Amino acid sequence: MTSALLAGVYGILHDQLTYAISPEYFTKFKYAQFGFEPAWFGGDRPTVAVIGLLATWWVGAFIGAVLGALGLLFPSAAAMRRAIVRAVGLVYCTAIAAGGAGFLYGKYHLAAVGVNWWLPADLVHKSDFITVGSIHNFSYMGGLAGLLIGALYLCKTRYSSPPSPVLARA
Repeated sequence: MTSALLAGVYGILHDQLTYAISPEYFTKFKYAQFGFEPAWFGGDRPTVAVIGLLATWWVGAFIGAVLGALGLLFPSAAAMRRAIVRAVGLVYCTAIAAGGAGFLYGKYHLAAVGVNWWLPADLVHKSDFITVGSIHNFSYMGGLAGLLIGALYLCKTRYSSPPSPVLARA
C-alpha cells in the first residue's frame, strides 16, 4: 500500500515536471490516451496530476508486492522493514536516474535523429515532445531495473547476514 502511494506521488511530480517541458505531450497525447478533458479536473495541471497518479500507482503496488514477498525471507519484522525501506529507496533512485538519462537521451539524441513513434501531426515543439516521451519510457524501464536491483539487494542482504538465533536453534 505504501509503495503504491509513493509511486502515485512520484507519478504526480514526474508528470508535473514533464508537463513543464512539453505541455503538448499531455494535451495532444496523454489526455486522449486517458480519455480526459482538463475541464473535468479544473485545468491542465490538475489533469496532469491525475494522469501521473493513475499511470504509476499500480507500478508501485506491483513493486511493493514483490519486495514485500521477498521481505518475508528476513528473520525479524525489524530487519525486514529496514531492508524493504532501503530496497524501495533503491527502486526510486534508479527510476529517477533513468528518467534523467531519458531526458539526456531524448533531448540530445532522439530529438536530433528522430523517432519512429507515433507523433501528432500538428506538433509545434516536436523535440520537446520526443524528450518527454523518452523520459517517460526510461522512467518505466528504471522502475523495472530498480525492482530487480531492490530484489537482488534483499536477497543479498538476507543471505549475507547471520541467521536468527531462533532459527539457529531449530
